Amino acid sequence: MASISKLKKTIKDLILHNPRQLFLVDGVGALLSAFLLGVVLVRMERLFGIPPSALYVLAAIPIGFAIYDFICYKVVYPNYSTFLKIIAILNITYCVLSVGYAIYHSVSITLLGWAYIISEVLIVLFLARLEMKVANIVESN
Repeated sequence: MASISKLKKTIKDLILHNPRQLFLVDGVGALLSAFLLGVVLVRMERLFGIPPSALYVLAAIPIGFAIYDFICYKVVYPNYSTFLKIIAILNITYCVLSVGYAIYHSVSITLLGWAYIISEVLIVLFLARLEMKVANIVESN
């Protein structure tokens, strides 16, 4: 447990020194999420039990987030806090939507599908929390 908290602190310290990097982290994560949902999980529908129509909707959203993140990375300076808060709120909204889709399709989702959804939601919520913390710290400085 100590190593996880040490890793969190290291990541937070790195990002606080250059908050702009958080947009890259979020953008790359969003692209990875879009690929996993829109390609991998669709091809393995029988294993995950999530209908392709739901997966395509859930994959399209992170593509929009990635575009936003990469534009912010290139254009936004120095007022990162507002833009970090926006992506944090969007990420939280995406998590609620993902859980909502999972509940709506709960009859067909397998244990592996639930594991994927819950894992993704936990990762995205961790990132959103970090974005909010960094935004508040940047704003107060």
